[in-house]
Amino acid sequence: MATLHTRTSARYMMAPAVLLLLAWMLIPLGMTLYFSFLRYNLLMPGMEEWTGFLNYKYFLTDPAFDDALINTLLLVGGTLLITVIGGTLLALMLDQPFFGRGIVRLMVIAPFFVMPTVSALVWKNMLMHPVYGLFAWLAKSVGLPPVDWLAQVPLLSVIMIVSWQWLPFATLILLTAMQSLDEEQKEAAEMDGAGAISRFIYIVVPHLARAITVVILIETIFLLSVFAEILVTTNGGPGTQSTNITYLVYSLALLQFDVGGASAGGIVAVILANIVAIFLIRMIGKNLDR
Repeated sequence: MATLHTRTSARYMMAPAVLLLLAWMLIPLGMTLYFSFLRYNLLMPGMEEWTGFLNYKYFLTDPAFDDALINTLLLVGGTLLITVIGGTLLALMLDQPFFGRGIVRLMVIAPFFVMPTVSALVWKNMLMHPVYGLFAWLAKSVGLPPVDWLAQVPLLSVIMIVSWQWLPFATLILLTAMQSLDEEQKEAAEMDGAGAISRFIYIVVPHLARAITVVILIETIFLLSVFAEILVTTNGGPGTQSTNITYLVYSLALLQFDVGGASAGGIVAVILANIVAIFLIRMIGKNLDR
């Protein structure tokens, strides 16, 4: 009876927070779903009318949607590739004893605490600027023409910026997993004649499999909604070369004032994000069961 009373009291105490969280999530989602069925443009007040799934049809058949979907997948895939490989290499380096390791770890973690808008401005004006940026200076110093990164390779530029922000996160997770590896396994493999590459492939990588899966899951959920970096650097251009689904929804809502179309795009983005999240969660579950 005492245990039952404790559980009931705990549920009553948690109920306000749970209800507030549900209202915080469901009310905006419900309003977005409702607006997605309306022809609702802020430039035509009082002209709202029910259109059913017409907004979804227009959004999914918009030529910009195909570009945005491909750019979103390339952005997520490119960033994951850089952060997982780079994070593994940095974790290997930081796991070794050397002088000043604490300072180096702090410097590696630092980019994760920089706001996305600030880091995008730094990359845009101090690193990638074609006239006085660091990359332009390096190119000129070796006799090469400077590259206008944001104009010539805009999507790659955004991937580099976002990867720089998420690399510390991947490094921390992988370093934590690497430090839990039993040293006796590596010593036994070394005594059996296994080289450094063999120990890495057959011992370290299998041990990091779960951590890598977690990094992929968490980063993917956030990378699907990258926005600030694109807004600050390229504005989705040139054309739609760096437009992702999130920026496409923003352009419909705040540049074209099409609330109905933007709401339909937001619902589509939520559905795609949930499909990806469910797939990754199942992949993690299979990995953990091994």
